[in-house]
Amino acid sequence: MAGFLAKDIRNVALIGHSGEGKTTLAEAILFNANAIDRQGRTDDGNTTMDFDPEEISKKISISLATANCVYNGVKFNLIDVPGYFDFESEMAEALSVADSALIVTSGSGTLTVGTEKALDYCIANKIPAMLFINGIDKENSNFKHTVQAIQAKYKKVAPVFFPEMIDNKMKGYVSVVSGQYFAFGDHGQGGQPIPEHFKELYNTFRERVVEVAAESDDELMMKFFDGIPLTDEEVNKGISVGLLKGITIPVLGGSALTNKGIFNLMNVMCESLPSPLSRNEIATDANGNEVELPADENGKTVLRVFKTIADPFVGRLSLIKVVSGTLKSGMTLKNVNKETEEKISTVYFLKGKKQETAECAYAGDICALAKLAGTTTGDTLCEGEPVRLSEIKMPRPVLSMAVYAAKKGEEDKIFAGLNKLKDEDISFTVVKDPETNEMLLSGVGETQLEILCRKLKNKFGCEAVLKEPRIAYRETIKKCVEAEGKHKKQSGGAGQYGHCKVRFEPGAADGQFEFVDAVVGGAVPRQFIPAVEKGLREAVVKGVLAGYPMVNLKCTLFDGSSHPVDSKEIAFKMAASIAYKEGCSKANPTILEPIYEMRIVVPDNYLGDIMGDINKRRGRIMGTEMVDGKQIVTAEAPLSEITKYATDLRSMTQGRGSYELNFVRYEEVPAQTIPKIVEEAKKFNEAE
Repeated sequence: MAGFLAKDIRNVALIGHSGEGKTTLAEAILFNANAIDRQGRTDDGNTTMDFDPEEISKKISISLATANCVYNGVKFNLIDVPGYFDFESEMAEALSVADSALIVTSGSGTLTVGTEKALDYCIANKIPAMLFINGIDKENSNFKHTVQAIQAKYKKVAPVFFPEMIDNKMKGYVSVVSGQYFAFGDHGQGGQPIPEHFKELYNTFRERVVEVAAESDDELMMKFFDGIPLTDEEVNKGISVGLLKGITIPVLGGSALTNKGIFNLMNVMCESLPSPLSRNEIATDANGNEVELPADENGKTVLRVFKTIADPFVGRLSLIKVVSGTLKSGMTLKNVNKETEEKISTVYFLKGKKQETAECAYAGDICALAKLAGTTTGDTLCEGEPVRLSEIKMPRPVLSMAVYAAKKGEEDKIFAGLNKLKDEDISFTVVKDPETNEMLLSGVGETQLEILCRKLKNKFGCEAVLKEPRIAYRETIKKCVEAEGKHKKQSGGAGQYGHCKVRFEPGAADGQFEFVDAVVGGAVPRQFIPAVEKGLREAVVKGVLAGYPMVNLKCTLFDGSSHPVDSKEIAFKMAASIAYKEGCSKANPTILEPIYEMRIVVPDNYLGDIMGDINKRRGRIMGTEMVDGKQIVTAEAPLSEITKYATDLRSMTQGRGSYELNFVRYEEVPAQTIPKIVEEAKKFNEAE
């Protein structure tokens, strides 16, 4: 395939709620541009973009996919993004390279959660966006009511199109900008005067479009306020300028499944969506200075790796955007993140899983490279003096589950498989909890973790089991006691004798463990005092209630005795351990639990529900503030009460809420919960 210059490229991410038809829309665009021979269906499992076995089986997208096509001399690089909330990282990766977003929503007459989140993201990050209302020929769909529902929250939304529906079928559409009617089959050509019965709706939409267009340009705004009508050309210019600035969101509609209104959409994409020339990427050089990188094919070659795919035939495929310069086979580029070099073999343009070889790719284009040795998602490759592109901002993992092998002995296969899957999805983490010795798999939601387990089974033949992770409790004491430990052993030969008296009290200098030598008169010989300390340090690893580590413990050795022959280090270590168990058992021991700070972001109307729920979880509300129309609730809660908060928050807010967690401290658990914690620890130890 021949290379395209930046001015003729449109990098478009298809985003929005799950099940609204993004993959079907991509299929219709590819078919209309003659890039594929027939239009596949998600239900049939034969679409270009959903080719992973998990996607075909679940009939949803779980990973972004790219495909290219050429229409009217313009190359579309379409990035189909999963709409399910567990795969938000895929949207972040896609929008790190897309120059615009096409938000796909249904004609349900409402503002769906996915549409709201997509609009919020694009507005906050000033990403040029268009809205496509899909499936308007479905039963109970209503284009006008859907536009009005979205406009109720987003004033910058401007319908530049509305459909003609007869018997629930789309027969044509009216262009609000040009004031013409187009019957299907015209493909945007041969406009006719607007039929009389459309005049009222046209005037309503036209008034809104003119107002939004005027807001994007000072000159147009002056004309608008002076009551001078704007020409169609001025309205079109205002919409295009507003789109580019991220302050206007044009709305179109149609049916991807029946391929109605899609040619109109493609024409608008060619004319109005920005090319890679519309923005300069910002990179950082070796001295920490910011450098602008225009999409210039003659500049130095700089690539952003935004996704990695494990292809069963080619191996690892790295999806990249040529930020500047020209990418050619045979080049050697430096991986700035890893400080290694990569030899470029073949350049591919992707169409789903199909790879088309190319001689080169110019600045602004999206392509794929195979067999990059050490390059992973988020890396920057460049020639000449190194520059590094900004990191892709990924959602933080908020749901952690303990992962076990279903069959004993397959633990290594599980973790090796997860490490390979991390090439494809950098949004999850796998770490060993040093407190509980469990391997924790952390991600954005339950569906993401379940699909990772299914991929382990299908790709690597090993089955993983997810369990709720153990809480890393601590133990401490609440009063001062004295105890003695005596270890005496006589076995015919050399005996063992160690005897120490220790004062145990809360208040270690470092908050963990403090040992004080207060022996006088040589009651415990100097050479054995380190053995007492060592014995105590080894003993505090396990508390006296449930076996959790003991903290904030001050141990003062103040007396003891020894035997001139039988006293040995091991004997004093054992004596210290005996004293620890006896003393701490009498010192009013208790259990401490980890407390986490929560920063919860929700729409204002969910504030009461969220605060009530936090109180039920033994949490404390620390404060609330309104930022960008959303409430930010700061709270503290025990980890044991919020292990599945990601799922619960999504349920309470219909997916509109998000949160972050940060550990703050340990606090004493309520007395009534101690027996339950002790019983659970006992069961776990017996199972081990």
